[in-house]
Amino acid sequence: MNFRTTMRCLAAALLVALGTTAAAQDKGPIKMIVPFGAGTTTDQVARVVGEALGKQLQQPVIVDNRAGAGGSTGSDLVAKAAPDGRTLVMGTVGTHAINASLFSKLPYDPLRDFAPVAFVGYTPTLLVVSAESPIKSLKDLAQAAARPAGVTFASAGNGTSGHLAGELLAQRLGGKMIHVPYKEGAAALTGVIGSQVDFMFYHPAAVMPQIKAGKLRALGASGAVRSAAASEVPTLMEQGVADFDLVAWFMLYAPAATPADTLANLRKAGAAALAQSDVALRLRDQGIEARSLRAEEMQPFNKIELVKWAGLVKRSGAQVD
Repeated sequence: MNFRTTMRCLAAALLVALGTTAAAQDKGPIKMIVPFGAGTTTDQVARVVGEALGKQLQQPVIVDNRAGAGGSTGSDLVAKAAPDGRTLVMGTVGTHAINASLFSKLPYDPLRDFAPVAFVGYTPTLLVVSAESPIKSLKDLAQAAARPAGVTFASAGNGTSGHLAGELLAQRLGGKMIHVPYKEGAAALTGVIGSQVDFMFYHPAAVMPQIKAGKLRALGASGAVRSAAASEVPTLMEQGVADFDLVAWFMLYAPAATPADTLANLRKAGAAALAQSDVALRLRDQGIEARSLRAEEMQPFNKIELVKWAGLVKRSGAQVD
């Protein structure tokens, strides 16, 4: 074998080795950033989706909690991550709609810096009061708000969906409704159960066990249709509150510059994962309801949500920085 032939063989072997390495890298672990703490609804949703997505891709999906700044810290990590399909973020209505208006200097652009992978689902919130509260209906709440002292409502913090839902209700019903922000939702819920605060809007997965235990009473649901997790609770719109359709939602994103073929593969796997009946059931247990969005529908949906929540943030006067 002469020198030229030897070099050709070595080059061919090198190409095979490089191809094998690339293939191995393609099957490496995927990191799914959760921009909130462990145990939150977003964390639980991400773990269900991550497990199912990993099975479809035949790759491990590792959930990595990076909480901070209302979800902005973790989201920004993904916005600036290498666009190789290895780093995803479980985005929410907060990180990819509300925060754009809530923060004066958001480090990422919810539309420009991300490529939607899969719309996971949505959850209306429930308006709840303590089971010991004299407020037993939406009419009672409106009458209490009309008194000089007014009423108070809790949330997981300034600018959260629960805060903005309370502000919208105050606009719709009138009267005096005073916002009481907590550092996180569980503490706010404890405040309502203990009657330190009159009411709050919160996810069905968190409040339904307390309702069943006789500690909370639900007065209404925030969506256009009733929550599947609490079908006996009428919506606020059913009870005469005009144009009240606010739901929290979850969408999986990749960095914007992710190659088209990689993105298509992730979207195909995401759709297949969410189509599994056991996955849908586990998400339903978290109060998450399915809504099918095609790839070309996800970005327009996000744009509409940005505009809707921007109006609510402006009217509420909420600002974090």
